Amino acid sequence: MPNADIPETEMATTPSEQSVASILFFDGVCGLCNRFVDFAIVRDSRRLILFAPLQGETAVECLSSSDRERLDTVVFLNQGKAYRRSAAIVRLFWNLGGIWKIAAALLWLIPRPIRDVAYRMISRTRYRFFGRKEACRLPTAAERGRFLP
Repeated sequence: MPNADIPETEMATTPSEQSVASILFFDGVCGLCNRFVDFAIVRDSRRLILFAPLQGETAVECLSSSDRERLDTVVFLNQGKAYRRSAAIVRLFWNLGGIWKIAAALLWLIPRPIRDVAYRMISRTRYRFFGRKEACRLPTAAERGRFLP
């Protein structure tokens, strides 16, 4: 039922307009990060999540300088709140829905300091095991609308 106190022009007209504010910021030159973006794109069947490199213009506009300078983490901006490290992964899984929502709930049971220790261990070795690219990931033609500069 529409809220009589809010003029119609100020209300979102579809659920997707309300949830478009989900952006996954990632290290654009990290091989593991790029694989994680590929993973998320395939599983985001509702197409509610946008993607942006930490090195890009959108990160400058939306994130603090400390978040942009720390390329050892992903940042998931969801409904105006920024989640970092393992919390970003958990929140992203939750937003993917389905079986990933169950995975998020199970991960959430692990205390954040423990999750973040594991996250940092992977982060420190990610270039060695997954490689480092010379430039940020370029989206395919089909993905272009989901990537922000």
